[in-house]
Amino acid sequence: MKDRILKQPEVLHRCGISRSTMYRWIAEGLFPRQRSMKGAGLKGKAVGWLESDIDAWIDCRMPVEQ
Repeated sequence: MKDRILKQPEVLHRCGISRSTMYRWIAEGLFPRQRSMKGAGLKGKAVGWLESDIDAWIDCRMPVEQ
């Protein structure tokens, strides 16, 4: 199964955070880094996040029920 690439708006929505918070957390090492997307038809500085990286980050932040 191929990992899907998520664009910034979907990442922000899934994680419930603002753009500025996301980039601050990336700089602090608290959030997955975006990856450069290379391939046919992609131009410029296209970046995205692996869906599995975002899902893992969300899972780690979920409170554990006792």
